[in-house]
Amino acid sequence: MRKAMSLALLLLVAMFCNAQMADPVKFKSHLKTGSTAEAEIVFNGKIAHGWHVYSTNLGSDGPIEASFHVDKKDGVELVGKLTPRGHEISMMDNMFGMKLRFFENSVQFVQKVKFTKPTYTIKAYLEYGACNDEMCMPPTQVNAHFSGKSPAIDGKAAADEKSADDVAETLKVGGLDSSMVKAGAVDSVAVADSAAAPQLDNAEVQKLWTPVIKELAKFDKPVSNSLLYIFLAGLVGGFLALFTPCVWPIIPMTVSFFLKRNKDRKKAIREAITYGVSIVVIYVALGLIVSLLFGASALNALSTNAIFNILFCLLLVVFAASFFGAFEITLPSSWSNKIDQKSDETSGVLSIFLMAFTLSLVSFSCTGPIIGFLLVAVASEGSIVAPTIGMLGFAVALAIPFALFAMFPTLLKSAPKSGGWMNVLKVVLGFIELAFALKFLSVADLAYGWHILDRETFLALWIAIFSLLGLYLLGIFNFPHDDENRRTNVPQFFLALGSLAFAFYMIPGLWGAPLKAVSAFAPPMNTQDFNLYKNEVHPRFKDFEAGMAAARLEGKPVMIDFTGFGCVNCRKMEAAVWTDAKVADMLNNKYVLISLYVDDKTPLPEQITVTDTDGTQRTLRTVGDKWSYLQRHKFGSNTQPMYILLDNEGKPLTGSRSYDEDINEYMDFLKVGLDNYNK
Repeated sequence: MRKAMSLALLLLVAMFCNAQMADPVKFKSHLKTGSTAEAEIVFNGKIAHGWHVYSTNLGSDGPIEASFHVDKKDGVELVGKLTPRGHEISMMDNMFGMKLRFFENSVQFVQKVKFTKPTYTIKAYLEYGACNDEMCMPPTQVNAHFSGKSPAIDGKAAADEKSADDVAETLKVGGLDSSMVKAGAVDSVAVADSAAAPQLDNAEVQKLWTPVIKELAKFDKPVSNSLLYIFLAGLVGGFLALFTPCVWPIIPMTVSFFLKRNKDRKKAIREAITYGVSIVVIYVALGLIVSLLFGASALNALSTNAIFNILFCLLLVVFAASFFGAFEITLPSSWSNKIDQKSDETSGVLSIFLMAFTLSLVSFSCTGPIIGFLLVAVASEGSIVAPTIGMLGFAVALAIPFALFAMFPTLLKSAPKSGGWMNVLKVVLGFIELAFALKFLSVADLAYGWHILDRETFLALWIAIFSLLGLYLLGIFNFPHDDENRRTNVPQFFLALGSLAFAFYMIPGLWGAPLKAVSAFAPPMNTQDFNLYKNEVHPRFKDFEAGMAAARLEGKPVMIDFTGFGCVNCRKMEAAVWTDAKVADMLNNKYVLISLYVDDKTPLPEQITVTDTDGTQRTLRTVGDKWSYLQRHKFGSNTQPMYILLDNEGKPLTGSRSYDEDINEYMDFLKVGLDNYNK
């Protein structure tokens, strides 16, 4: 038993550990030759589940496209352009306003070449972009270095190459090395607002580039707040299920059963506690089954997949209709009868466990929709432990009354009696599930670019839902399973007041008001057709050293924004979070904002060879390469968006943040960083 518990504990710890560095795409390159002067440089890629690699020729306004680049070649000439092969998917992207082409699972890119000399040398690389629905990789390079004897020579290509060599020699005699032109040595890196920034010496720059991965990890808690939130959400769901007509009436009967069959009150209490623990075990086992069947990556993929989000939406609509009284979702009665029979035939702990299992079956018509909603909602966390944590909270709330009333039987006399108020609770839950169904439909709408559920449409539907909920609680209308003489009591009146006030609160959002309370649920601000609210944030610097120097001069902390021109979620954060008035004020006035674009194609004055975090040699050719290396080397991460708050010595002020449209949490993040800087 101890070994089993130790193994379970180790598995649980392993599930909590998440690596920051992502490596979702594996490429291999080889040169495919034959008996002719033509050959192919082939790049074969395997893509992790949930990720996709963009195709070629997407245009400058799109995400990172696949492209082929040459550092050095001799005795070989390119033929045509890089060609993608495989199952190419074409889909409308709402953020870019264009159709994007990409590959999932696997992809092959091919560059044709011709040999022009008896021997050849080519040093080239493939550059590609990869994203999932949560984050994007920086532009990633795959080296292709080949040399050897040519199987055949193309005569015309050989003559063209000789002419090109003559031109290069002329440039060199004229004082301009062609390799310098290729490397971009004649260009300068454009940096916003850097003209007035003080310059740092080499020692200061080296200090700013010193890795702070361990310091950053100290701020990051191993168990995220989201898991605590999931547990609390499960707890709330369990307490709500507790007061439904399928569960509440069973509590006094079950507790009385334990007290009557045992003359020893201590034994009765012990059995009631065992009954409660059995409930916890049953529902936690359900969460573990969901986790083990899908896994973290699959749960995340499901939560962001458009088709599954439509199914989630329909599922919640069905649950809502069930709570409204259209029908009841029940399990076959034979299941509960067989389990109940088994519990009568057995004794001891097994008998109590089977009784708890019977409860979970007979109460399914009330608990099923709540459990389904909880499991669907926590799938968006993409964590393998999320369903288990959610079910743990749900089960604890459901089990507490059985143990509590067994210990203190007199409390049963003061407990509320069953009645029509339980049906009212079910209807309230139905309205809430209907509202959340729209959230999942919104994800699918954004993915396909249908524009049927833009921000104002979403808000209009939520206003209608919560207005109807308020009117229902006031007794203006009834559902089929409500009592004909149902009257509004005081608690219902205050709930109605809150629901109607919430509906009125959302009305200004139809004209573009930020609405912080619903910012995590409503579609991004950029889907709003009519918007009177304008509050944009622009980075002061796009260069790390220049921005850090200016921040030191002004005595302000720094926010590093690792972003990309092709990063969809970066634009979502800017539209949904940075437009908030308080966030904009903090970023514009309290911080020096430095945005580092990891896909910036501006060539560096000189190419830089570095040893990357995985020990491989890499060549930094562009400004984007430099910032991508900075993110990996200094902060131990390679996905965007990523936000890091630094002091003037380049040390982190708090933990990092990534894609999360919760404005309140983002404000807390900025305030903590500012407080720590002032200390």
